[in-house]
Amino acid sequence: MNTPRGLIIAAPASGSGKTVLTLGLLRALRNAGHGVTGAKAGPDYIDPAFHTAASGKPAFNLDPWAMRPDTLAGLVAGSGKSSDILIVEGVMGLFDGARSGDGSTANVAAKLDWPVILVVDVRGQAASAAAVVEGFANHRKDVQIGGVIFNRVGSDQHAAILNDAMAGSAIPVLGYLPRSEELSLPERHLGLVQAGESSETEDRINAAATHIETHIDLDQLRELAGEVTSPVPTNNDPTVPPLGCRIAIARDDAFSFAYPFQLDGWRRASADITFFSPLNDETPDESANAVFLPGGYPELHAERLGHCSKFIDGIRTAAERGAIIYGECGGYMVLGEALTDRDGKTHPMIGLLPVKTSFQDGRLHLGYRSLSLASDSPLGPRGATFRGHEFHYSRILQEETSSPLFEVSDALGQNLPAAGCRSNSVMGSFIHLIDRQAPLQDD
Repeated sequence: MNTPRGLIIAAPASGSGKTVLTLGLLRALRNAGHGVTGAKAGPDYIDPAFHTAASGKPAFNLDPWAMRPDTLAGLVAGSGKSSDILIVEGVMGLFDGARSGDGSTANVAAKLDWPVILVVDVRGQAASAAAVVEGFANHRKDVQIGGVIFNRVGSDQHAAILNDAMAGSAIPVLGYLPRSEELSLPERHLGLVQAGESSETEDRINAAATHIETHIDLDQLRELAGEVTSPVPTNNDPTVPPLGCRIAIARDDAFSFAYPFQLDGWRRASADITFFSPLNDETPDESANAVFLPGGYPELHAERLGHCSKFIDGIRTAAERGAIIYGECGGYMVLGEALTDRDGKTHPMIGLLPVKTSFQDGRLHLGYRSLSLASDSPLGPRGATFRGHEFHYSRILQEETSSPLFEVSDALGQNLPAAGCRSNSVMGSFIHLIDRQAPLQDD
């Protein structure tokens, strides 16, 4: 196995252009003949799919708040099977994370001891950008700013001013990206439009790679990549226990938020995994003793899903034969009785859980969650602990709370209302599970 070298792509704030730059770097390095893999800091389903498209290799997540040290180390080490460099895209601003201060891109950089390439959006500023870079470089002694890339540069004169301002800095300027409509990706309420949904994805990635190859010193950037210093993992168990020995998983544009590393863990535990498309009115494999409905965008397809009678009957039949049916976020809503879309139209869902949700006048629910099972379940015994995250814009109109799935607290340890519900072998919640919780969280 190769030992991958790595870089962290971060920025002072969200919206600085780090996603497009990361995609361009992945494709440009791939074009140059390098084995390169992408990763995303924090809980994110959408960006890793773009990373996979750009590099041609499966991307993954690195979450220092939600993942055990062994999980982090195993994912990094595993990338060395096919790559010699790992590009990690940060989340939000470099030092932003949970309210507790954990889970930031800076924490990922510190744990891996890899240099940060800071992407600075210089719209509306010139020489002041140098002060931003120096401030970020000196904020934490355990985080190294290895280089800077200035994004959305307006002209050669603008670039010259930036270069002069950085002349006295020890931090090298790796390049300047111009303002360009090509360096953008379409968005919706949970982030970018998914990679597989846009016919422009490949063109956008290639355009970003061309800009990178033209304006960025790739050789210098590669030389900055740090070596792996994290410990070799001692535990390779699944992050979430497999729901059964044969698991049918919904997978299409409405149900796409499943972490590949979780599915890999289920496979390592000898679970047999099959996929089906609810949007194509497909049913889960009749031999499956568990069905997983992950999150995604069912709200965009609610009317169509409500008329997928084979899919609905297939889930109900699986529940009748005692199969475990588990839904996260969007999957949880579809297991409920009804879903109201943004236009106020209500669509019947599967009806296996006493839950009704609405996207009309939706409210943001966002944050890390510490979880404890409220009762014995296929996920583990009562009291088994996990870490996860919540991110959705729906409102709960009805939810039976007598049989919750989880007891919940936030990143600060403050108790929140119990989450989810359970009815016989059917269960779910709005929370996306990431990993088992480590016995101690002192690191």
